[in-house]
Amino acid sequence: MVVSGGLCTTGAARLAARGALLAGAGLVTLASPREALSVNAVASLAVMVRPVDGSVELAEFLSDKRRNAVVLGPGAGVGPAMREQVRAALASEAGVVLDADALTSFAEEPAGLFSAIAKRLGRSVVMTPHEGEFSRLFKVITDNIKVNSKLEKARAAARLSGAVVLLKGPDSVVATPDGRASIADNAPAYLATAGSGDVLAGMIAGLLAQHMPAYEAASAAVWLHGEAASAFGPGLVSEDLPEALPAVYRRLFAELSGRRTEGGSDH
Repeated sequence: MVVSGGLCTTGAARLAARGALLAGAGLVTLASPREALSVNAVASLAVMVRPVDGSVELAEFLSDKRRNAVVLGPGAGVGPAMREQVRAALASEAGVVLDADALTSFAEEPAGLFSAIAKRLGRSVVMTPHEGEFSRLFKVITDNIKVNSKLEKARAAARLSGAVVLLKGPDSVVATPDGRASIADNAPAYLATAGSGDVLAGMIAGLLAQHMPAYEAASAAVWLHGEAASAFGPGLVSEDLPEALPAVYRRLFAELSGRRTEGGSDH
């Protein structure tokens, strides 16, 4: 599921929802404020839309264990209300992807976010900051002149926060609290388009919903994101990314089938 913003900022959540759906989630729901319910409903077909206002209703909505992965942040607004929704999501058993406004909302009190993550006892949390969001949330790291490389910064942030951290960019880094890391170098320049990060957050949640572990889900989604952009080619806008995913999956399955045939085994 994806938590939508208000009436004028629903597009980002819809992009994330479409990313989750085309990444393979069996069912995706937009948790929409009532003020934006009609807009979200009209603009969504395969994605379901349900009225959810505030942290109390979100906690109740997430009590249904079938809703096993949630994205917060795309177009959702910055401030106390967003912080409370994040806390409600982190108190649930769902895998949690925190992006955009969900991260910026804790810029002045990052310790509160990290404390809530620590209480999850290892349940999946993925944070997906770009460089600007990273510098606001992890100021203690960016101000440390001894931490220079992007890889070092992502690893330090993962250790500090207790979450899997995806530091986005042309060479996106995914790092875990125990020091594992992956670097994706397959992102074409035309991925630098508004909304592409929202799609990526949704893709991660779509993989989490299929029970992929958080580190693998984030790493795989970053690679798929880049491959989908390359498959579409120049002229890409964020709406095109989810629609390009099936072609990438078909290629992967064809390669896997070919290897099985060559090996003479279905195992």
